[in-house]
Amino acid sequence: MNDETAKTAGDTATDIPETKYKRVLLKISGEALMGDQGYGLHPPTVERIAAEVKSVHDMGVEICMVIGGGNIFRGLAGSAQGMERTTADYMGMLATVMNALAMQSALEGLGVFTRVISAIRMDEVAEPYIRRRAVRHLEKARVCIFAAGTGNPYFTTDTAATLRANEMSCEAIFKGTKVDGVYDRDPEKFPDAVRYDRVTYDEVLQKHLNVMDASAIALARDNNLPIIVFSLDEPGGFRGILAGRGTYTTVHG
Repeated sequence: MNDETAKTAGDTATDIPETKYKRVLLKISGEALMGDQGYGLHPPTVERIAAEVKSVHDMGVEICMVIGGGNIFRGLAGSAQGMERTTADYMGMLATVMNALAMQSALEGLGVFTRVISAIRMDEVAEPYIRRRAVRHLEKARVCIFAAGTGNPYFTTDTAATLRANEMSCEAIFKGTKVDGVYDRDPEKFPDAVRYDRVTYDEVLQKHLNVMDASAIALARDNNLPIIVFSLDEPGGFRGILAGRGTYTTVHG
């Protein structure tokens, strides 16, 4: 190796910050993929989020993802309009598969090998969920996008994210939202809302803080799995937090 090559290699190594997390799960809502639209997918927004994921993947972090389906269909809303709840929830699960395929396309367009793994069998478009196979994908530096929730009605994608994070032995859940953490009330409606730097699982449940649903919080608490809430709209925010900077809230035991 000549001096110039060695210098370049050294510069590249120092450009990659250290992170205490080696395997994480990123949970985002389906609405995050809408951009400024009121419905569906906004390709530039999908590509921007994929670039954020790639920047963390380049740090050597193993990444799982769970994406909601609310930009296409929300089971609870369908049920509220008179649709049978189980049918509505299955429709919502299929919406998450569509979002997962869109994110897979964006990631692989950036050179990141990705697998969509569905809790409902649809072998032509996604792999079935097999835990050991999914772990092996992560070990091979592939991003795993878990789709179709848990495969069961009455369970949200928040619960699915917490379940998969535990099954994959993730060290934290990163919840990407529109705001930079957990507040005591909606900061978009109340300018004097107070942001928490740290909050316990029990406080989230007792104060009805809008982080995840109660089942997801209880599952995270029982397995001491931290939840890091941050703004997905902040450029470089995901990578920044893993590098030890940025604004966020940690939900912990």
